[in-house]
Amino acid sequence: MNCKFRFAVIAIAGLALLAPAMSAQSSQNSPEQILLASANHDRGERGLPPLKWDSSLSTAARQHALRLAQQNTLSHQLPGEPDLRARAGQAGARFSTIAENVAEGPRVEGIHEQWMNSPPHRANLLDTELTSVGIAVVRGNGIFFAVEDFSNAAGQLSLQDQENLVVSQLQMRGIRILNYTSDARRTCLLDNGYAGDHEPSFVLHYATPSLQTLPDMLEQRIQTHKYQSGAVGACPVDKKSGLTGYRIAVMLYE
Repeated sequence: MNCKFRFAVIAIAGLALLAPAMSAQSSQNSPEQILLASANHDRGERGLPPLKWDSSLSTAARQHALRLAQQNTLSHQLPGEPDLRARAGQAGARFSTIAENVAEGPRVEGIHEQWMNSPPHRANLLDTELTSVGIAVVRGNGIFFAVEDFSNAAGQLSLQDQENLVVSQLQMRGIRILNYTSDARRTCLLDNGYAGDHEPSFVLHYATPSLQTLPDMLEQRIQTHKYQSGAVGACPVDKKSGLTGYRIAVMLYE
């Protein structure tokens, strides 16, 4: 029998959004378990860490899969439906990166293979920056609708943890850290300028999804060798969308 699978690929604001299809449930494993096991098998063969199951992403994926089955169509955002980031955030997921695969097909077992043969879908499945997944498969109109929501799940870092990550990078670049954390945290809450009694020679406010690197502007300033010391402050960000990032202020002194 000639089995047909439908796919779609969408990219939105730097997020990879994709679409493949699913198949029938085995006697021992659910369709979701089949797809998860297949994904982690291929990641393992390439020395990549396995995807971790995320129940919040699974909830978001199931809600979307149900809508796809009800309307008998493939889309990453149906009319009147929130976009991927909002859906995942409303389901309770917290992430710095998010991506999606969706598909429809007559058999679950063939869908993962089809995804792996599709470069953009394969890229999602093997992306080292995507660490978590939630999968849902819904049957409707005689076919299976599948949704895989991937993310880089963000841990809950305290303000001090965030500051320590930035501080360690400044220290590696020869910057002496001053005990002006309180001023730096108040500065972080501002859109620009600084707060406190210790006027910096340079201050940078920035938002970032990752604290593993410093902004290019800050790197360039440090490389001038004008600045001998500094202070770092972190402040809360709005997480209602689910997109987890960090707000940081760095104050440099000559």
